[in-house]
Amino acid sequence: MVSLRKNYRLLLADDDPGFRETLRLIFEPHFSLLEAASGEEAIEISGRSRVDIALLDMHMQTMTGLETLKIFKTIHAAAPCILITADASEELQRTATAADAYSVLHKPVSRLELVTTVSTALVDVYDDPEAFSEFPD
Repeated sequence: MVSLRKNYRLLLADDDPGFRETLRLIFEPHFSLLEAASGEEAIEISGRSRVDIALLDMHMQTMTGLETLKIFKTIHAAAPCILITADASEELQRTATAADAYSVLHKPVSRLELVTTVSTALVDVYDDPEAFSEFPD
């Protein structure tokens, strides 16, 4: 696990309150969190708040994570977006990559994979190798 030296803002968008709680427990000590229960709510939050990185569930009511990502990127073009899905396919991977998703993670996702992907995305996108220091689990 890493400890953040900057105050990054992480948007969690998932219509499953239990999964959002799990994500909150993992990331809350290290990020300022913004939470959305739908793609529409994620877009609304994005329009009024700085978002440095987003975790988006693929299957939400009304608007999918991919649809949310496409709109989100028009607001926060540089911010990395990570899709999380139980229905990963090569087609989704291609479509997500074309929409500028940083990564597609497959549920069930391990805590290590989730934290590593988020940490790597922040270093890659913000080119800030000093942003992190080692943090014991």
